[in-house]
Amino acid sequence: MKIRALRYPPGLDFLSYDALPSGANAESVPIEAEDGGKSRGVLYSKGKEKTVLFVMHPRADMTRHYMVPGIVGNGYAFFGQICRSPGDDLSATTIHEHLLADVAAGLKFLRSRGYENIVLVGNSGGASMFAFYHKQATTQPPGRLTATVAGDPFDLNKFDMPTADGFIFLGPHLGAGLWMRDGIDPSITDEDDPTSCDPALDLYSPENGFREPPTASEYSSDFLMRYRAAQDARSSRIDALAWSMIRAESARDELAEATAGRNDAAGLLARRQAIAGKGQRITIHRLDANPESVDRTTTEPGRSYGSLFAYRPDLLNYSMHTSKIIDPRAWLSSWSAATSRARLLENLPAVKTPTLVLAYRGDNTVHPDKVKQVYDQSPAKDKDFKLVNGDHFGFFDGPEGEGGRPAARKVIVDWLRGHFPVA
Repeated sequence: MKIRALRYPPGLDFLSYDALPSGANAESVPIEAEDGGKSRGVLYSKGKEKTVLFVMHPRADMTRHYMVPGIVGNGYAFFGQICRSPGDDLSATTIHEHLLADVAAGLKFLRSRGYENIVLVGNSGGASMFAFYHKQATTQPPGRLTATVAGDPFDLNKFDMPTADGFIFLGPHLGAGLWMRDGIDPSITDEDDPTSCDPALDLYSPENGFREPPTASEYSSDFLMRYRAAQDARSSRIDALAWSMIRAESARDELAEATAGRNDAAGLLARRQAIAGKGQRITIHRLDANPESVDRTTTEPGRSYGSLFAYRPDLLNYSMHTSKIIDPRAWLSSWSAATSRARLLENLPAVKTPTLVLAYRGDNTVHPDKVKQVYDQSPAKDKDFKLVNGDHFGFFDGPEGEGGRPAARKVIVDWLRGHFPVA
């Protein structure tokens, strides 16, 4: 009997709309940031809209976001931008500080088109990125960041960073680094061996409380405490590895510079080592091991068993589907729980514009209780929190009209009409 491990069929486009409403135009727009970074976007409109919604994600292509038809059909424009380092391969080099320049360029483009109101749509990982942007944009120079986490110069004080007029947090997670830490498997004992395992920390061992679905798993508080501490420890070990790789690269560069012009064996070796050391990556295995995916005592009503992409995370955890090959600088900027600056709750105090926080009850990766933290900690005087049925991508198998993308769209449109009227 074939076991279904994946939640969605291969090849499914999780984010795209089906068709545009009549009269809607899709304009492809090249975007160039002030530092020269290249990205692109698609502007959807019927013409003469006053308000535009702006969506972007640190990795995913949201230029065909599923909300486009419903938003444009109700009198609002929609701009989906794909950042300078999209996709599974290039996301290995995603530096969040660089992405802020892309966001600024997108906002400047929309202002140049005459939109009176711009509403940022922070969907999933886009939420922490946009909050990070807004914190820096509302910080007056020279108080902005001048370097990436790894110490590479990147002076945000030199950029024109416009602000938006409203925020929609749609299924927002609290930051890629925190999401990574919560799902990383701490039982691995050898980073070079994806099957190595410390039985005392094995989430998927019956000895620790795991049961194969549909039977519920349940873990003791003692195990969960040790498990979460071990996740922190593994994440910190990868932090240390990233820093050591960056320092080693710097040392090789310094030696190559010191021996420049020398054609003896030592000089040639130094230059070759410097070149060979560029672009090294960290390979990280087993990233689908969050206890909340399988422990039914933590399950919200309406949320099914499993993780974001897996019905059987106990199996997918050992697949290359859950491994990442990451540049050490990208790890520190985007995926480290300790060093990434794209942490939603830490940047949220700067977001004081009208705010809608929208969660899906069946979300298998961003549970509603975490989304509620965004609403509770928002400093906006004008804020609202809504829950609708559906999973992280807005898919819903229940009765028509009781959830999913249509329900989420209605919440968003109703909120927009109350804050940014069409006429």
